[in-house]
This record gives sequence, structure tokens and C-alpha cells, in this order.
Amino acid sequence: MPAPGAGAATPSHTGHAPAGRDRFDGWRPRSLRARQLLAASLALLAFLALAGYALDRAFVDTAQDNLRQRLKSYALKYTDDVEFTRNGLLVPPYNTPDPRFDMPDSGLYAQVLLPGGPWGSNSTLGPRLPEPPMLGALQESFEGPLPITRADGTPAEVYRYGVGYVWPGTSQHAEIPYSIYVLEDAQSLTTQIRVFRGSLWVYLGGAGLILLLLQMLVLRWSLRPLRRVISELTRVQRGELSGMTERHPRELEPLTDSINAFIESERENLERQRNTLADLAHSLKTPLAVLRTQLDHQNDPTEMREELDVQLKRMNNLVSYQLARAASSGHKLFSAPVAIEPHAEEIVRGLEKVYAAKGVLCEFEIDPRARFHGEPGDLQELMGNLLENAFKWARSRVLLTVRLGATAPQRRPGLYLAVDDDGPGIAEEDVAKVLQRGVRGDERVQGHGIGLSIVQDLIRDYRGELQVLRSEELGGARFEVTLPPGL
Repeated sequence: MPAPGAGAATPSHTGHAPAGRDRFDGWRPRSLRARQLLAASLALLAFLALAGYALDRAFVDTAQDNLRQRLKSYALKYTDDVEFTRNGLLVPPYNTPDPRFDMPDSGLYAQVLLPGGPWGSNSTLGPRLPEPPMLGALQESFEGPLPITRADGTPAEVYRYGVGYVWPGTSQHAEIPYSIYVLEDAQSLTTQIRVFRGSLWVYLGGAGLILLLLQMLVLRWSLRPLRRVISELTRVQRGELSGMTERHPRELEPLTDSINAFIESERENLERQRNTLADLAHSLKTPLAVLRTQLDHQNDPTEMREELDVQLKRMNNLVSYQLARAASSGHKLFSAPVAIEPHAEEIVRGLEKVYAAKGVLCEFEIDPRARFHGEPGDLQELMGNLLENAFKWARSRVLLTVRLGATAPQRRPGLYLAVDDDGPGIAEEDVAKVLQRGVRGDERVQGHGIGLSIVQDLIRDYRGELQVLRSEELGGARFEVTLPPGL
């Protein structure tokens, strides 16, 4: 084997920090306020963008539909004015629905498409318009924007509406199909859409800014209770407050109750440890004084040995009691639920071996839903002392009953535990004496008299209650333990 320090690397306290710490040194989680503000801002931006897009599309569709209806009304007006001669020749309309049809390249154009060629209003003189198709009877079309070339050679776009008709003809001429088209420059619609979009995004941007400010105010107001909790917790850490106050919203009550319970538990643990040390020191003073006296008087060695044995046993019992008390106390909050029956079976198997000569039978009535919310060692200490006491005094039967206790909203259910025996029982006037430290119900029965005291301390730690009654079913003693709902 290599010598110590020769082949093994010794851990160093300088150098690299733990890997888990390095992972978070350069990054901190965002605060709740930043998280909510970021999420709400992104949601607000997404809403405004979708609302703006929906309003924009609705306005564009509405504007295009209005343009279509206006062009259709022009086409219907031309339909009323279009006439044919007996020979099937078109009589050009003289009345125009809008003066712009008479102005060359005015941006508003009318065409009548015939099998022999098209007819156009005066406004069609100059620009180069797209060739329209012949439509069927009562067939409508609306297209755009379509490219055109203005009279000055500049490119432009138009929207075009068309409707098809058939002239019935006469005895001298067959029916004639024709189509009426009305075209309008797209610039007017484009201008409307541009103005609307500018106003829309200005208003939406202003509304978004106002909503963002309101959102910040609401967020600050809604997070005020959390800031108050942090402030109170800081004052508790500085010793300015003994615990959290009760003036908090009900959503935060489980948190503040848990903090108060934790603070109270830690204070009780500290006080318990101090008391345990003080009790142990006080308890050992008398045996040590006796031993000191024996040594000073130099009594007979045999007598001194007997006294030494007695005092050492007494000191051992005192130390065992205080260690058992310290080990069984100070349960932890938020412990995982512990099943009852496996621990009960383990305890009873051991007791049946110890008290095999008595032939005691232990029966269980355990609700499978019942759980002990605490340390497994506390459960074993609690049931072990109660069951051992029952086996010690029972004639032939012991009964262990466990079921769910009281319940409360947002709390873990309580626990009810009872141990009955068919022994002589405990008189009502002797209950207080039996529960005292170091007192046994009968000096002839082996024991140190501290088991029930440990049970009392445990139950007190869990804020429960212990009752000693007469067992109605078995006739002996009945120890009832009631633990309240926990956090």
C-alpha cells in the first residue's frame, strides 16, 4: 500500500469551485417581476400584431369591396345607356355617370367589348389598357391591380370590373354578346390603405404603450405582497421580528405558515438541545457527588465497588434517557409520509421474542391510507414504547389501532393511533404519576420508567395529544395518540 500522501492526491481547498457552482456563477434566474413583465410584453406585442394584421386585412377587403361596388354601379349605368341599331351597330352612350369618363387619361375608364371590336370612353384615349376577355351572359369579374401604361409613358395599375350581356337581336340581325368593363386607377385605393395603415399603427402603438404602463403598474401592485414577505423575512433574519405576520393573501398563507413553522421548529430544537444538556448536567451532579464522597471517605473496597456499580448504572440510565430524548425530538418539517404497518410488524416481531414466555397476541386494525408524516425513527420510538408498555402489562392480548385523523384544507391529514392491552389498567389518579420521568407503574416490573416520558415528548413535538383511558374492548389500559393535520 502506498504511504499516506505518497500516491494519493489530497483534496485542495483552493483552486476551482464546485462544478455545480460554476454553472450558475455567470447566470441568475430572472426575477418574478422581470419574468411576468417579459411574458406579458411579448403577449401584448403578439396581440397588437395580430390585431393590427386582422384590422388591416379587414380594411383592405372592405376597401376593395367598396371599389368593386362603385365600379359595378358605373357598369350598370352604362348598361342602361348602351343601345344597338336594327343592324346590330352599337350606339355609343352620351350620358356618362362621372365626368372623369370624358377626360383623357383621367384614371377612370369605360370599355364595351363587342365581337367586332371594343368601344372606349374618352378617358381611354392615351393610356394603354390591358385587353379584356369576352364574358358570358351575366358573368362578372373583378381583377386587380393590373398593370397599364399612362399617356405620358409612366407605369400604373388599375382595378377592373366587368359584366357580360347578350343583345337579343332582331329579325334582321342575330343576338350579339357584349361585355362592359369599368377600370379605375389603383392609386386612390393604395392611398386610402396607406393612410389607414399609418393611423392604425400609430393608434395601436399608443394603445400598446399605455397598456404596457398599466401592466407595469398592475404588476407592481400584484407583487407587493411578495415584496412584503421578503421584507418580513429579512427582518426575521435580522432578529427584528419573531416570525412572519398573518397579513398576507391566502395564496401566500401556505408559504408564510411553513416559514413560521420552520422558525418555531428550529427555535424549539435549539431550546430542546439546551434543556437536554442542562438536564443531563444536572442529573449527573448527584451521582458524581456520591462517587466523590465515597472516594474522599475511603470506605471499604467492597462497599465502594457496590456503590460505584449502582451510581454507574444510574448515570448510564440518565445518559441513555437524555440521548434517547434528544434523538427522538426535533422532528423535521415536510417529511415524506411513512407507512405504519411495516414498522408495526417489525416492532411486534421483536417484542414477541422478548415476551415469548407470556404468549401475548398482538392484533392490528390499521387503515392502509393512514400515514405518519415525520421521521421514521420518531414513529418507531412512539409505537415501540407504547407497544412495549402494552406487552409488559398485558395478560394475553394487545390491540394496535391506526386510522386517519382530522383533516384541514391544504394540509396533510392527521393521525389517530391507539394501543390497548388486557392488563390491570391504570387508575385515573395514577395517570399523571405514570407519565412522570423515571416513574414506573410497578417497581417489580423491569424498566427505567422513561418510555412514556419519551412518548409524551414526541407527541408534544408533533403538537399532538396523549390520553390514557380504560380500554372498553380489552379491559386494560388504552393509550390514545392524536396528531393534528400538518403542513
